[in-house]
Amino acid sequence: MGLASHAVAATAKIKPNPVKEIIAGLVIAISGGAMWKMYQLNDRRKTAEFYAMLDRGEITVVVDE
Repeated sequence: MGLASHAVAATAKIKPNPVKEIIAGLVIAISGGAMWKMYQLNDRRKTAEFYAMLDRGEITVVVDE
């Protein structure tokens, strides 16, 4: 048996800890939600900035011919 099989066997003996698993799940969910929220707010800011520049006449969406 190699070192990897001993590591797998050692982790198989450990009983699952529901409290630790719930806390780990919450941490992963909250950090994932925070990253998604930052992405959404950044995207909203870019869109608002685009339309503000369009209203001020700084940019146009019409192609010059």
